[in-house]
Amino acid sequence: MANLNGKTLFITGASRGIGKEIALRAARDGANIAVIAKTDQPHPKLPGTIHSAVAEIEAAGGKGLALKTDIRDEDQITAAVAKTVDAFGGIDILINNASAINLTPTLQTPMKRFDLMHQVNTRATFACAQACLPHLMKSDNPHILTMSPPPNLSAQWFANHTAYTISKYGMSLVTLGLAAEFADAGIAVNSLWPVTVIETAALNMIPGIEQGRARTPKILADAAHAILTSPARDVTGGFFTDEAVLEAIGITDFEQYNLTPGTVPYQDFFLELDRNGKNDPQVAKLLDKIGRFHTAV
Repeated sequence: MANLNGKTLFITGASRGIGKEIALRAARDGANIAVIAKTDQPHPKLPGTIHSAVAEIEAAGGKGLALKTDIRDEDQITAAVAKTVDAFGGIDILINNASAINLTPTLQTPMKRFDLMHQVNTRATFACAQACLPHLMKSDNPHILTMSPPPNLSAQWFANHTAYTISKYGMSLVTLGLAAEFADAGIAVNSLWPVTVIETAALNMIPGIEQGRARTPKILADAAHAILTSPARDVTGGFFTDEAVLEAIGITDFEQYNLTPGTVPYQDFFLELDRNGKNDPQVAKLLDKIGRFHTAV
């Protein structure tokens, strides 16, 4: 089977949640993971640190590197990239996972919070890609994968939290632009988004949500693994959902990912009724390539 053995992943926000689960999935293959996050001491309200994440990565069979990094600062990003290359010899995969969330209407959104979301979401996605790209160009199967939704200009996705939506779509526009810019260089640039609400620290930011009606981050980790082990030149420019990717490789039992067995998870707020996005011809074509590749191996 295709795996990530020996590959080096640079993952932002990898001390907990989705980023850590992607790291652990890669670690089970024997990958090297640079854990990029700010939490190096236990937080009173949030689980995990960069050091506890590395301990879990190494227990799972991978190699970890804890790098305290504020991705709002390009100098810190540059230093983290250099330390990753020094430790592991290069970078094969960038995961833009870190994100700031504030689901507030315009009059309740302080500009300080607006700036934070744009710095962590859109700006850092671009800055991390810019810093990693010279090293990705040297990889035999380079990937950039960003946790952001399919772009959609329907007003309903902006009405209740314009600032947050702009910042997340900014991440998606980075995917769109880099996929086209670096297609000839053979660098895959894609986005991945969940069909349902995922159990993470950010879930507590959403009012009115029953905490048990969510899926675990493992569903995104499995979907990311399928994308990242696919041929970069064949699979780029896609805005994927977790369910669609897993269905493409033959996984249809999503109950296994439910936080609470027997419950129906909430649908994610950024997706149309066509939840898998497979009505998009470009996405369908790429999903077919992922499926055929993984069937062949």
